[in-house]
Amino acid sequence: MESSEKKYYKIREVSELLEIPASTLRFWESEFSNLRPKRNAKGTRFYSQGDMERLQMIKFLVKDRGLHIEAAKKEMRNNPKGMENTARAIARLKEIRATLCGMLEAFERRR
Repeated sequence: MESSEKKYYKIREVSELLEIPASTLRFWESEFSNLRPKRNAKGTRFYSQGDMERLQMIKFLVKDRGLHIEAAKKEMRNNPKGMENTARAIARLKEIRATLCGMLEAFERRR
């Protein structure tokens, strides 16, 4: 994910960037007390960069590692820095892999 491209993201943007349904994001808000996006008078959610990082951690724990919600909460409580670093490393490796796959496809098309 791009670092500080935008200050706030709407739920639809977050859903597309993280490839997670908006309903899942709303559910995670109810489960994780440290995930509280700002809202305007109409109730539109605005996720900060910090919210995005927390969502990446939650996604890593729940979707990638397969932890249940309670286990993910415990992991985030007990080792927040370690989980943050791991989630960032995984996200960066996924970006690198996507870039390399794109390069390989381009190379194969030129053959």
